[in-house]
Amino acid sequence: MKLTIERLGHLGDGIAAGPVFVPMTLPGEVVEGDVVDGKMPTPRILTPSTDRVKPICSHYKSCGGCSLMHASDDFVANWKQDVVKTALEGQGLEAEFRPIQTSPPGSRRRAGLAGKRTKNGAMIGFHTRGTGTIIEVPNCQLLDPALKKVIPGLTELTVAGASRKGEISFLVTQSLGGVDVVAKGGKPLDEAARVEFAQIANRHELARLTWDDNIVCEINAPIQMFGNARVNPPGGTFLQATSEGEKALVSAVLEIVSGSKRVLDLFSGCGTFSLPVAKIAEVHAVEGDAEMVAALDQGWRFATGLKHVTTEARDLFRRPLLPDEFKGFDAVVIDPPRAGAEAQIAEVAVSGVKAIAMVSCNPVSFARDAVVLKNAGYEIDWVQVVDQFRWSPHVEIVAKFSKRRA
Repeated sequence: MKLTIERLGHLGDGIAAGPVFVPMTLPGEVVEGDVVDGKMPTPRILTPSTDRVKPICSHYKSCGGCSLMHASDDFVANWKQDVVKTALEGQGLEAEFRPIQTSPPGSRRRAGLAGKRTKNGAMIGFHTRGTGTIIEVPNCQLLDPALKKVIPGLTELTVAGASRKGEISFLVTQSLGGVDVVAKGGKPLDEAARVEFAQIANRHELARLTWDDNIVCEINAPIQMFGNARVNPPGGTFLQATSEGEKALVSAVLEIVSGSKRVLDLFSGCGTFSLPVAKIAEVHAVEGDAEMVAALDQGWRFATGLKHVTTEARDLFRRPLLPDEFKGFDAVVIDPPRAGAEAQIAEVAVSGVKAIAMVSCNPVSFARDAVVLKNAGYEIDWVQVVDQFRWSPHVEIVAKFSKRRA
């Protein structure tokens, strides 16, 4: 069957009339291939787009880690901007867009890898496109070199700790102390396994190893710098994917809250925004995870040159802050999970706070929450798209909302 690609879907696949989903294609391309259940899994490109480029990674055709490496950087940047614009337009909203900020290749400091035992040892990598099979990725163009360096250690851990047929998952994060590793899905942790895993971690200079929520060893504190505060996050804690992406988001947030005396940081995590903001304003940080709150508080207490920071462990989905709790705050920073924060945004909207910095990783929930603020009298001053998941369909967004004068 011969088809023409009309547009890209939200996962980065090309979409032709039908609809038929065609991976690794671009709008305007003419393709040919067999269609099964609305998909053309192995298309032949008959008429390539002028935006098509040669992928720089030798694993791209099979690996499921990237989906847009066949497109030029300009195309991807414009497409990601348009994804956010389209989401806003769907809610009847328009905004000024600043130029996209894109992280460079080889800058992913945090990634999820899979491990599986083999007859001769084990293999570590990403899953292949559309399957559960693991593919090794020694030439990966995404990962920070420090993450690739610990793959031999993950291989040893898989041989020692994975079941014969089971798969083990590793979340690896670069830190000042080395790579922080969280393993899940392996064998139960008994005393003999603890000793063996700790020896492997020592040999491969891991900063910390956590096995199914149990800390096996912490050789070097896996410190993250938020502003000038040193924070030791719990294993597996959410962090921004690249340092460049984090800097872009923090810079935008600091601009939005500039001039504020007191700032409220909702869904604060370990202090990605709270601690840099504390250089210029007092901060009250609210987060549902008590361990993350404790890490943030300790980071602030041992830092110098920061204004007062208070913390609160609170489930903002079940118990959002109410309007009277916003009194005395000049600005709000809110960075909810992918699903957004409908209940909390509804309270922020009627709080009357002057400035809001909204950070999001989901254009759809961002637009849904943005229209609530708009209807309550807030204007979108500007939107900044940040691409730290290079060659993927994912985007990060930060936007400034200002209260209209009566």
